[in-house]
Amino acid sequence: MQLICLGLNHKTAPVEVREQFAIPKAAVRQGLANLGDYDGVSEAVVLSTCNRSELYAVVESAEDDVATLRQFLFDLSGSEGDIDEYLYTYEDEACIRHLFRVVSSLDSLVLGEGQILSQVKEAYALAREANATSTVLNTLMHRAIKTGKRVRAETRIQYNSVSVSYAAVELASEKLGGLEGRHALIFGAGKMAELTAQHLVSHGVSLIYVANRHIERAEELAARCGGQAIPFEGALKHSLDVDVVVTSTGAPHYVVKAWETQQFMTRRRGRPVFFIDIAVPRDVDPEVSEIRGVTLYNIDALEAVVDEHKAERREEAADAETIVEEEVASIEERFRYLTLRPLMALLSDRCERIREREMKRWHSKIGDLDKARWRHIDHMTQMIVRKILRLPMMTLRKSAGTGREQFYIDAMRALFKLDTLGGTGTSETRHDYYRHEKQ
Repeated sequence: MQLICLGLNHKTAPVEVREQFAIPKAAVRQGLANLGDYDGVSEAVVLSTCNRSELYAVVESAEDDVATLRQFLFDLSGSEGDIDEYLYTYEDEACIRHLFRVVSSLDSLVLGEGQILSQVKEAYALAREANATSTVLNTLMHRAIKTGKRVRAETRIQYNSVSVSYAAVELASEKLGGLEGRHALIFGAGKMAELTAQHLVSHGVSLIYVANRHIERAEELAARCGGQAIPFEGALKHSLDVDVVVTSTGAPHYVVKAWETQQFMTRRRGRPVFFIDIAVPRDVDPEVSEIRGVTLYNIDALEAVVDEHKAERREEAADAETIVEEEVASIEERFRYLTLRPLMALLSDRCERIREREMKRWHSKIGDLDKARWRHIDHMTQMIVRKILRLPMMTLRKSAGTGREQFYIDAMRALFKLDTLGGTGTSETRHDYYRHEKQ
């Protein structure tokens, strides 16, 4: 059994590659529901955000099964090709450390941003719903979420942190020489769009148009920011007076097309307009940038703005890294115990079968007893077995990860004849079988 992470992110792949591997929730659900079709992969969680698409998985062998995970990524996204230059893999401890850094926002485009924690929670919830996780990933994801919360509680890394939406508005303000009294158009009405609207208002924008496929959501956001909801289709026709257009939808295709923008610019008589596309997949056709009077930036262009504020949080990031290392060491200790759980399960099952057999044998000899007394006897015999096993179990736990671990594994198998459990097959085979059953 090995832990592995395979993925790509804003550090390794440009937005035109990342958008090909942005995975919709419906595809995540369907893929995880069919996880059994991928040999060697027993558990998986899919994390797909604007800046990363990652698979966290439990596999039989990282070396042998990485190709299967790559195919799983292709099947989830509906894209494939030679993308090895953009992909990274982390195994075992490195996988744990990477996830803990991700959930702590240490690996984010915006250092200290808060959205990634909720995104990891959501990714884990989807995997649980699909029954795609068990002992290992359940343990890992719970600890990862705890680590993310601890980093935010014990450091100030989230303070002075800029969001992607804030960076987008800052970029527009810088390029346009300020936003006071200007008009803006927002495509989308989700959380990112709402944050963008708030930042636009705080920068002095006097009118915000909101376009969304569900007009009622556009109306709700427009009401909150003192703006105006407009139809999604033909939105540019209804907002000829804008200076800034920010797109943040979840559409799988371009919502701002080149021909439509050309008509828009003709009607504006070429008056310049500033587009910022913070969606992945992208909302604005890249050909829009070729139109005279249009300036187009995508999410990757925001990194320079973000970097201006990063120095303020580096000291807090160092404290966060210390917390991550503490949590990595702690869970590594926990996973060492997991290697002994299959043997403990075998031993417990062996003793429980003996107890049940003796209970049945003495049931006929003792004679009729009421149900309450039989429950007392059943409970008493269970406690006797647990107390007898307590010392061997503690000794096994203490040996985990030491040079004596294998000695005690072999001794327990021999002393309690665990190799005879489950019929035919080697003890190693049955050890593995119980491992997977218990997971």
